Amino acid sequence: MAAYPTLPAWNQPAPEWLSLQQAASIYGVSVDTLRRRISAGKLPASRFGVRLIRVRAEDVDRLYRHVPSATSSPGCADPDFGESPT
Repeated sequence: MAAYPTLPAWNQPAPEWLSLQQAASIYGVSVDTLRRRISAGKLPASRFGVRLIRVRAEDVDRLYRHVPSATSSPGCADPDFGESPT
């Protein structure tokens, strides 16, 4: 689960919907980048009222998922990959 800039109280779940500003802050991208992903159809978004645009946290997680490094991958085909030559 992603870390959120304003963490919920102990008994409350993480927010399901994020503003574009919140999502941009969490994932280290600009609001304009999120808007471009929405326009391209890569990031689903919903409009709440006239001005409020929200994205689901799970959709942003899926779009900006973590890519493990080759050296930390348990299924790496070459066991010597990443080691310095001796």
